[in-house]
Amino acid sequence: MVELTRTNDLVQLSWIIATLSGLGIEAEVLDTHTSILEGSISAIPRRLMVREEDLVRAKDVLHEAEAIARG
Repeated sequence: MVELTRTNDLVQLSWIIATLSGLGIEAEVLDTHTSILEGSISAIPRRLMVREEDLVRAKDVLHEAEAIARG
């Protein structure tokens, strides 16, 4: 697995995971427990990981999410 992105935005993270899943791209979130233990103060972002062979398609989804967030 390789890192796609790091974020503390749980809504964006959820949207990206759901979208990736709909495309058949498996994603895994790392550092959730550490982030919670630190009080979710944004010091430790959650990492979204995907399989290396899915990275290019997953980056396209991420760019789409960022474009939507910008309006």
